[in-house]
Amino acid sequence: MFTSESVDYRMSLPPTFTSSYTPPLPQSLFPSDLDRYTQATITRAISIQQIASPTFLEEQRARYVAEQFRALGLSAVSIDDVYNVYGLLKGEHAGKALMISAHTDTVFPLDTDLTIKYVDDLIYGPGLGDNSLGVAGLLSLAEFFNGDKKPPCDIWFVAPSREEGLGDLGGMKVAFARLQPDIKAVINIEGMAFGFIYNGGIAVRRLHIVTKAEGGHSWLQFGKPSAVHNLMMIGAKIATLKPPTHPRTTYNIGVVQGGHSINSIATEAGMWLDMRSETSEELVKLEDHIRQIVAHSIQDEVQFEIKIVGDRPAGHIPDDHPLVQMALGALAYVGVAGVLETGSTDGNVPLAAGCPAVTIGLARGGNAHRLDEYIDPKPLADGLRQLVALTMWAGAWSG
Repeated sequence: MFTSESVDYRMSLPPTFTSSYTPPLPQSLFPSDLDRYTQATITRAISIQQIASPTFLEEQRARYVAEQFRALGLSAVSIDDVYNVYGLLKGEHAGKALMISAHTDTVFPLDTDLTIKYVDDLIYGPGLGDNSLGVAGLLSLAEFFNGDKKPPCDIWFVAPSREEGLGDLGGMKVAFARLQPDIKAVINIEGMAFGFIYNGGIAVRRLHIVTKAEGGHSWLQFGKPSAVHNLMMIGAKIATLKPPTHPRTTYNIGVVQGGHSINSIATEAGMWLDMRSETSEELVKLEDHIRQIVAHSIQDEVQFEIKIVGDRPAGHIPDDHPLVQMALGALAYVGVAGVLETGSTDGNVPLAAGCPAVTIGLARGGNAHRLDEYIDPKPLADGLRQLVALTMWAGAWSG
């Protein structure tokens, strides 16, 4: 439904980009179909959202995306062993390709009520913004190029799995390793971050700390070591840590589990700990400190075990990097002053490998990872125009 007439894919790129630079694209980019196309993208997003897709269980949604890729004329469509979906669009010129991605998994279990609700101008639905709308935007971009016009270079459209939680960016790790030799840059799409450009990926490390003890009856064996008591003491010590604000470094005990009855001395307990930092060095310091807390808590009758359950690499490209300036320019093209950010997205993986990458958003919303998650679709038209402009720009960039 995109109309691509009068769009010049062979634009000459200036040698440098500035945040105030406006892409040499017609202000009338697909005006006749804009409203209809934007609504079609929302409809796509809802269709995707209605397919439950918890992390590690993305197969059904992956098959749907693969069908859409084929219907939109992409070649080399495939699904790998971790349910990443791939599709290739050949461009006008030989050389390295762009990779454009949007993850398919959600934080919600299979039995979640996925009913969509409309309240005023907002649309509510678990996983709608994160990241069904992003995947819909990926499909919409493929539709834009489904015709006589070709992008300046080859584009790999990729819908990775396992972005959320304990998925640990596993889908993108596999997909990027597969395509890396042929990729010059990555554009990653999120549904609800319109106006933000993520050009830095923070380091993330996740630990599962487990305590084990002999246990017993709460009255008869009172005083024997308890796995829960020892875990709580470790957690209390961790909670007193004051990590630096520059570079920003954080931790969170997100889940605590243990014991089997109120009148039993617990034999096992565990906590799930999330640690993040803008630098890998500070993250290492924080983890070392926590490991020392655990080591100092060892007792003869209590065992401790630390398992690494998440390791997201850090990476960054400078604010004046051409890809960042193109992204800022694409937002300026639609009248928005972009904001540069750091975060934990699929973009971490290429950034950590030294490949230029940015993560952008298509619309706005709120309550991500909650059952009352919602999107505000009003900026979506501009979000799609931004995506098209950035794709054509980055496609013409020599890398």
